[in-house]
Amino acid sequence: MIRFDRVSVTYDGAPEPVLREVDLQIEEGELCLVVGRTGAGKSTLLGAVNGLVPHFTGGTLAGRVTVAGLDTAHHPPRELAEVVGVVGQDPSAGFVTDTVEEELAYGMEQLAVPAEVMRKRVEETLDLLGLADLRYRALHELSGGQQQRVAIGSVLTSHPRVLVLDEPTSALDPTAAEEVLAAVTRLVHDLGVTVVLAEHRLERVVQYADRVVHLGGDGTVSAGPPAEMFETATVAPPVVELGRLAGWRPLPLSVRDARRAAGPLRQRLAAQPVPPPRQAVGRTETGEVALTARSVVVRHGEVVAVREVSLDLRRGQVTALMGRNGSGKSSLLWALQGSGPRQSGTVGVAEPRPDGGARPAGRGPDPRKLSAAAARRLVGLVPQTPTDLLYLETVAAELAQADRESAASAALPARQILDRLAPGIDDATHPRDLSEGQKLSLVLAIQLTATPQVVLLDEPTRGLDYQAKQALTRIVDELAAEGRSVVVSTHDVEFVAAAADRVVVLAEGEIVADGPTAEVVVASPAFAPQTAKILAPLEYLTVNQAAAALSTPADRR
Repeated sequence: MIRFDRVSVTYDGAPEPVLREVDLQIEEGELCLVVGRTGAGKSTLLGAVNGLVPHFTGGTLAGRVTVAGLDTAHHPPRELAEVVGVVGQDPSAGFVTDTVEEELAYGMEQLAVPAEVMRKRVEETLDLLGLADLRYRALHELSGGQQQRVAIGSVLTSHPRVLVLDEPTSALDPTAAEEVLAAVTRLVHDLGVTVVLAEHRLERVVQYADRVVHLGGDGTVSAGPPAEMFETATVAPPVVELGRLAGWRPLPLSVRDARRAAGPLRQRLAAQPVPPPRQAVGRTETGEVALTARSVVVRHGEVVAVREVSLDLRRGQVTALMGRNGSGKSSLLWALQGSGPRQSGTVGVAEPRPDGGARPAGRGPDPRKLSAAAARRLVGLVPQTPTDLLYLETVAAELAQADRESAASAALPARQILDRLAPGIDDATHPRDLSEGQKLSLVLAIQLTATPQVVLLDEPTRGLDYQAKQALTRIVDELAAEGRSVVVSTHDVEFVAAAADRVVVLAEGEIVADGPTAEVVVASPAFAPQTAKILAPLEYLTVNQAAAALSTPADRR
């Protein structure tokens, strides 16, 4: 179905090709998982399947790519639209209509599909992806995860023979991600659709893959059965990492397979105390409240997004805010920061005094009643798409602007903060040319220049590989060690297991669970990380915990 014949891709000005002499064949009806570190060339490989590379991205493509017998060099994307459907990383960027139903029908209209066929396919897709209740909703009113499902559905209605998905579950909660992947798997098994999928959250997708394509980061590409490829892959989900640690062969790709092999490992681990999920150097939770919210209500038109939420955020604590798509997480963060709507309720932030103390949060200022600059000095927020806060031409210009806006409060210049978070970023680089992890670090540096005592991060792990998420965990730990309160809104259960002290779960705008991370996530089938599912009833959350326990000398057990 898809054939790469000695394909190399080199972008203008790049010293080396992103892809080098790639020979690859993907058969009809295969689900092919593309893996590799951030920047290894996954998006380039996906773009070459339908001719976006090089017709729209620029650069030079050597060799030959054919899809269903069509050479992409001679058939641009518009001529391949009936054969290849593509869903990119940012679903909203591809929307061209106003409502869910209209968006699902738009692609078929361009392909002149008969009206009666269009109606049938729209209904099938609404049911397939759980969108029936949203059919008349405006696209801009949807949560990020809901938009992702609509983007996938708009491609599926055209019944393409090849489906290319770039980070399809990055904005979805665990349950919604399972639903989408189950739908994609049905397309592969029942209709013979060929799916090429790139995803950083491998724990969600690896068990469904028929073939893994691994990009080594040096332009080379290798492919083979998943269990074989993950023995040496540069990235791997926790189930594979635990299998490597325990020496299981073949490597398990699902929790079910891992539990079958984990009996002896559980016996070894049961004989000793469970180590902490991480060693948070310098962390001291004082119990001081940094922010107090009482009876917060947020409405968007007729929809009540946050219902009477009361919450205390403490200094030195990392809190994970979890819940299904549309549960009110982002609305709550924006209400706490002061920039978003809040119909009722109060928010108070502990304000530092000149004598080194702080006014109690309950009697502190409300960010909503302050200027934007003053609010930033109390509560900093990094949105789901960090580029929303980047509007200048260079990294240096963004950092200089942050310094000017925070001159009175900045403890460190923005450049120094950025170098601590992500060293080596050139001042002359355009912010939108940075990797996702670098963009996040830049926006975080800009926000931290104002020295806020409360830092809110909305879905910060989107687009980050496992190594980048480890770096983000270290950053979050450092912020907490400085005495800040950090809140991370996320669907990434593996990141929560490694980084959070406390988990707050929202449902229909209300808090339904609030407690220590291990206590909340182990009790939840939806939010439990892979290691917890494999080693239950032992309360292990991460592979690092198991590794630490196994390396403990016998006389210290």
